[in-house]
Order: sequence, then structure tokens, then C-alpha cells
Amino acid sequence: MNYQAFDASKKVLITGVAGFIGFQLAKRLLEEGAVVCGFDNLNDYYDVHLKESRLDILRAFPKFTFRKGDLADVAAVEEVFSAFMPEIVVNLAAQAGVRYSIDHPRSYIDSNIVGFFNILEACRHHEVLHLLYASSSSVYGNQQKTPFATTDNVDRPISLYAATKKSDELMAYTYSHLYGIPATGLRFFTVYGPYGRPDMAYFKFADKIRRGEVIQIYNHGDMYRDFTYVDDIVTGIEHMLMNPPAPNENGDRYKVYNIGNHKPEKLMHFIEVLENALGKKAEKEFLPMQPGDVYQTYADVSDLVRDFDFQPKTSIEEGLEKFAEWYRKFYVC
Repeated sequence: MNYQAFDASKKVLITGVAGFIGFQLAKRLLEEGAVVCGFDNLNDYYDVHLKESRLDILRAFPKFTFRKGDLADVAAVEEVFSAFMPEIVVNLAAQAGVRYSIDHPRSYIDSNIVGFFNILEACRHHEVLHLLYASSSSVYGNQQKTPFATTDNVDRPISLYAATKKSDELMAYTYSHLYGIPATGLRFFTVYGPYGRPDMAYFKFADKIRRGEVIQIYNHGDMYRDFTYVDDIVTGIEHMLMNPPAPNENGDRYKVYNIGNHKPEKLMHFIEVLENALGKKAEKEFLPMQPGDVYQTYADVSDLVRDFDFQPKTSIEEGLEKFAEWYRKFYVC
């Protein structure tokens, strides 16, 4: 392995900085002395108080600056690039959620398509050293072959959210090919941990367990997920920051990686571990599979191991214990 460690002198722009992964990445880099500019629209898709609490932590670092704005606003994106002049851009801002995309499709086009196009254009005109951007394991859809490899065909997304993420990968490739932008796509696999997203199943489970409410379990619990602890995600991204893709046989500086635990867990086992971590059992309602959901996710991370000598390793027992510890403190329970 011959990758370059992160250089804290580099200026890093993180979009979606008030979001789960964006916050955790910014915090890690700031702790290492980096100069970080965060960009976020602070929308109300989920609890804005949680987003503000993340920002409060980041604002304590003198090398952190924040710009409130929307990726779909081309003037706001151009302003932050011109003012901050980032050397590395990590685009984590997006409209998330598979089920939400079924009833609110336009927000996904505005943020994930138009917004990402604005990021690509800004990178084109400001000549950044490396663009990293969030994709998703959702692009794999319901394919039967496992584990999911980045060489697999992903032409059959089963949600608009997945379709927008696949579109981002295609646009990034085109901009890399046409304008020489070094671009790395990150297919995240079911990320969880402290300061996580309240719309994610494990967080909803924790909320309902705390309130003594019934949790809804889809496909009657017969589902598998490659749960990935957020610190592992951040470490993976940090390994990549200073290592833009080398030109391929066509001269394109473009690469996509899976970042997952390479160990799918049965949903019912995950719930049992969460119950143990919270010290309380859940009442359960078993329901059919929901539209847009997939039966399992399972990451092939061989490229990640080969190029960076790294793969996520945090067990769900360790990760959910850390989440539960944070959750009890944050919600005073």
C-alpha cells in the first residue's frame, strides 16, 4: 500500500456538514488541525435541533467556518468556492431516504441531481485536487449476487433515491473524463452511530423503545444489512482524501469504492443487540416488505483493502453500545 496520509494543511470543503457523516468527518479533521469549511441548508427533513447541536460542536474549533446555503442555488455554491478556495471537496449533502423518495421525488432531483451538477461545475472552474462524493449501497437494488462489487451492473435501481445516486456516479465520470476532475464515489452501507440520522431504522427503533411504543419490522424481520459504524466510514474517507484516483487506461481519474462492514447482519439480531444496549425490550409489529426496500446489502471491500489497507471492523455490539451511550445522554433517558 502506497497511499498518502491526510495533510492537515489542505483546505477541505464539506457539504452536508450538519448531517451525520459530514459532522463526524469535519470533527475528525478539525481535531487533526485541518481548515474546514462546512456548507449545509439545515433543512427540516429531520430534527433541526440535532443538526444545530452538531454545528455547535464544530463551531468550537477556530479553523471551522460555516456557510448556510442550498446546493441547488448555483450562486451560493459559487460563493463558497470563490471565498474559501477549497483544495479538497467532500460532497455529502443530499436528500436521503429511500421511502421518502416515493412521496417527495422533486427534493431528490433538486438536491441530488441539480445540486451535484452545481458542485461538479464549481470543481471544474476552481480546479480542486480531489472531489469525493457520497453514493449509496442502494444503487445495487435487489440483485441476488453477493457480495456487492463495484464492478456489478447497477442499471436497475428500485427507488428514485438510488437512481439519483447512480446518476451522480455517471455525471462524476463524465466530468472526470471531460475536464480532468479527480473524482471518487463512496457507496456507503447502512451507516449508524452517535449523532446519527433519526430517519434511519435503528434510530426510530431507539425512539420507540424509549417511549414504550411498538416498532415496525418489515418483511417480517427477514432482512440483512451490512451495518457500518460511522467511525469506520470516516476513517475510510480520511484515507482517500489525499489520494485521488490515478488515470485509468482511458486517462480518466475516476473511482468508486464500497465502504461497508463486509458482514451482513440479520435484522432481528441487530434489534436484539440494540435492545440489550438500551436495556429495554421492544414491542414488535411484523409487516410486509415496503416499496423501494431491498432484502439484503453486502459490501465487497476488496478494492478498499487493496488500495488503502483498510476495511471497517467495528462490531454491531461495540457500535450499538456507543450509540446507546450517546442516545441516553442526548435524550436524557
